[in-house]
Parts: sequence; structure tokens; C-alpha cells
Amino acid sequence: MKALLRASAVALVLAAGAPIAAQAQTAGDHHAHMAVPTFSLSAQGEVRVAPDMATITTGVQTEARTAQEAMAQNRAQMNQVIAALRRAGIEERHIQTSSLNLSAVYDYPPNQQPSLRGYQASNQVTVQVHDLADLGQAVDAVVAAGANQIHGISFGLADPSVAEDAARREAVRILQQRAQLYADATGMRLVVLRSLSEGGGYVAPPPMPMYRAEMAMAQDGGSTPVQGGELVVRVDITGVYEVSR
Repeated sequence: MKALLRASAVALVLAAGAPIAAQAQTAGDHHAHMAVPTFSLSAQGEVRVAPDMATITTGVQTEARTAQEAMAQNRAQMNQVIAALRRAGIEERHIQTSSLNLSAVYDYPPNQQPSLRGYQASNQVTVQVHDLADLGQAVDAVVAAGANQIHGISFGLADPSVAEDAARREAVRILQQRAQLYADATGMRLVVLRSLSEGGGYVAPPPMPMYRAEMAMAQDGGSTPVQGGELVVRVDITGVYEVSR
């Protein structure tokens, strides 16, 4: 019985000591990990490229005495606009209705109650143009067909991946250069890049007014001049470098 009790006591001491040793080891590992010096740096890669596509928003606004008349007139003009886009080489999948509205229009004479003047119908489409050489002609064609609204134009890239990859390489180059600069300045030595994260790539709109899209009806009988300018593609990254003396 005494031998059994002594064995149990030894087992109890060993069992009780095991968590203490494990905790001491874990604390030591954590302390060693925290003692490793690091540089946490960020960089931005940027490339400028010419756009290869444009998006315009155009449409028709009509007004008539009744809602039915306003919609009928709008429908007739809008069908002509869409037909003109198709003749200009715009594929049907690149023409999307973006707004359709019908509202009452009132007159507000001085010192009198508002009176109903009629109804206003508006139909707008967003159009992607993938051949910028034809952009001015497409704008002229829709205006000639009855479009009386153009609500803006934006330029983009059909496939931004090539430009984004170039921006990524530039961001990594700048990050490594920056890390080496900090190492030299602090008397440290770069050991290893422990982590690298990307904040995302995006295509920024052209800066205004330097790369403004000029769209004015030509006076010499030519098509509307449209300037695509440049797009800025940026990628932000963050890296953590382990360093030593």
C-alpha cells in the first residue's frame, strides 16, 4: 500500500510539473519571437497607360401634354438612337438601359397655384465603345438620330490585368529599395521578407483638367473630337522584413 502511495505521489508531481514546463517553454518561444526586429513598410506601384475603351451615357428626353404622348415620342426617338448605335458598330451586349423615368411637369406662376403643364419622359442607355477611333462618330450618330442628352464619358481598359501586373512589379521594386534604404540607415541587415499583402489594384480616372475628355461638336464638319488621355493604374502593397544586426 505504501509503495502504491509513493508511486501515486510521484505521478502527481510529474503531472503537476508538466504544465509549468510547457508554460515556461511557450513563454520563452513567445519572448524569442517578439525579440526579432522587423521593418513594416508600404509601397505603391504606378503605371500610366492609354485607354482602349470608353463608356458614354446618352439618352432622349421628351415632353408632351399626356404621359402616353411623352412615352410614345420618347420610344420613337430612342429606337432611332439605338439603331444608330448598331449602325456605328456597337454590339447589342454593349448597350444597356441605365435609366427610365416618367414624371409630371408643373408651371409655377407668381402668386398662383401650380398648374400641370404636361409629362416628361426620359430614357438613357450606357454604351461601351471598344474602338476609340469611332467614338466621335458614334456620338455624332446618336445626336443626329435624336439623342438630346449626354451625361458623361469615362475611359477604361478592357483587360486591366497586364497594367496591374506591371504596377505590382513596380511596387515590389520600390518596397525592396525602401527596405534596403532603412537597413542601411539603421545599420541593420535584411534577413527575409516574412509577409507581403496587397491593398488592391485599381484604374483611376484621368486627372482633371490635364487629361480632360474634350467633347464639342466639330465646326469643320468632322466628327466630335474626343481625347482619351492616360489612365493611372496603381497597386498598394505592405511588406514585413525580418532584420538583424
